[in-house]
Amino acid sequence: MLGTASQAPTRRRNHNGYLLRWDGEGLLFDPGEGTQRQMLQAGVSANDITRLCLTHFHGDHCLGVPGVVQRLSLDRVAHPVRAHYPASGRHFFERLRHASAFHEIAELCEEPIEREGWIAAGTFGELRARRLDHRVETFGYRLVEPDGRRMVPELLDRFGISGPRVGLLQRNGTLDVDGRTVGLGEVSEPRRGQRAAFIMDTRLCDAVHELADGADLLVIEATFLAEDGSLADEYAHLTAAQAGRVAAECGVRKLVLTHFSQRYPHPERFRDEAAEQFGGEIVLAEDLMRVPVPTRR
Repeated sequence: MLGTASQAPTRRRNHNGYLLRWDGEGLLFDPGEGTQRQMLQAGVSANDITRLCLTHFHGDHCLGVPGVVQRLSLDRVAHPVRAHYPASGRHFFERLRHASAFHEIAELCEEPIEREGWIAAGTFGELRARRLDHRVETFGYRLVEPDGRRMVPELLDRFGISGPRVGLLQRNGTLDVDGRTVGLGEVSEPRRGQRAAFIMDTRLCDAVHELADGADLLVIEATFLAEDGSLADEYAHLTAAQAGRVAAECGVRKLVLTHFSQRYPHPERFRDEAAEQFGGEIVLAEDLMRVPVPTRR
């Protein structure tokens, strides 16, 4: 959690910024002003970033882009970094990317989001985007790991399979054991791939529920409390109660609340309000906090 404020930073909360470590990927979401320094405070290197994902082009979600982009080159990041953002904001990204003179060394590959759905895939799984309901074009993100299989030790023992032969069976799908062909399905069980969702500025809409569906980790804005629900709707934001209700309806395992308005002096009220709707694990995000992705089911 590199930053957890909303429109204006406070003494305790920086503008937005979230790094999701996912196997070999490092997805940096919505770097607001000051993100580069927050990365240093958190022990995050520019080399950790493989994808830059912007939900929209309001300043608290993108004004840190110039510093992050320039840091990629300053630190001579050797791998390509993919940049995903709403295609309607190409002109904004161009200005942010080239906000000042610098020697560009790193390879930043722009992949603007033209439409909803699949936007990237790899060994990590699939990255998908859905259009949210905000005052400017905004996308939420959903990361889905492929389903796999979990080896069952008792079944492996039954067939006398151990050591390197386990890996051989996983790679080939079958293994000859004393003249008998053992299939992977005989010694393993299905393992559901993990899911993470990132939802920022939006009113409630179908896309919020589609992104959050079955998420092991849901990072979601909770800008307002329910007492200011009319303001939340006017400015196209969520309340903590709405975020909690989404988590409950969508079967979320861990709910991370963030993007808090500075109007509220007691942040624990966000957790209390969400907990009235959602009985699972709730994390009230704080700057520089590390939040583990839940272990596989």
